[in-house]
Amino acid sequence: MTGRPIVGDAGRYGWADLVPLRDALARHWLLTIGVLLLVLPTMYSVATENWSTEQGAHGPIVLATGLWLFWRRWSEVGALSAPGDTRIAGLGYVIAAPVYIAARIINVVEVEGFMMYALLLITAYWLIGFAPLRAMWFPIIYIFFIFPPPDSVVTMITQPLKIGISETAIDLLYTLGYPIAGSGVTIIIGQYQLLIAAACAGLNSLISLSAIGLFYIYIRHNANWRYAVLLMLAIVPVAIMANFIRVLALILITHYLGDEAAQGFLHNFSGITMFLFSVLGIFGVDALASPLRHRLAGRKGAA
Repeated sequence: MTGRPIVGDAGRYGWADLVPLRDALARHWLLTIGVLLLVLPTMYSVATENWSTEQGAHGPIVLATGLWLFWRRWSEVGALSAPGDTRIAGLGYVIAAPVYIAARIINVVEVEGFMMYALLLITAYWLIGFAPLRAMWFPIIYIFFIFPPPDSVVTMITQPLKIGISETAIDLLYTLGYPIAGSGVTIIIGQYQLLIAAACAGLNSLISLSAIGLFYIYIRHNANWRYAVLLMLAIVPVAIMANFIRVLALILITHYLGDEAAQGFLHNFSGITMFLFSVLGIFGVDALASPLRHRLAGRKGAA
């Protein structure tokens, strides 16, 4: 027997990997306090204003899994760490800090969150250099999903999705004989009128599914990037199809059970159900495309 500590993942990862982090925090205690003063107010704003909505409900999951990915990768890339160039870090602070302060003052949580994250990355570069950050590129990109996208981006993406989904649903139900008509995102069926909101248009599912899909693809298919890209592209049609079915369900619920039923529990339940089916759809696409994955892996081995 030896005195080597037992760690997880077949001896690669475990609580012992956090000892260097603990020592670093103790050594840079003043910097740690500054980071906490930077992070905690912004994350509180993000959690209260975004994570409590359907659009940002995936945020806590992304944060937890993202921190786990950083921990998992650090044991592999920690040896690459070396202090970064102070001049470059200082220039980054000069650019990002004023934007963060302005966004904090006027309460633009979207900009505030991204600038806070930028300041953290600049600090990380100053402490450990560029090589570890480059090696941890995926966790760095993945964490971006905890912050809400700008409203202008939301509007730009959701508007064509809302119009396309609503018009397709109207055409299908009209062909089936339902008393339905509409214009743009407004749908009239019988005596009821519905407005297709962003929550029903696919953006929420696109963001959430992209986050979960990226995590699944990275963990399961990290070594095969070509297949990972193809699987990532499949998220978009899966999300749109799932939300099209959701809109159809809400229209039919309104027609048969009334507007109150469609806007109450069944509205939220349909969103949860469609998101679950979307996730299962990604797993199904992965299973069906396994021959393609093996073929791409074979080409990589032959090369």
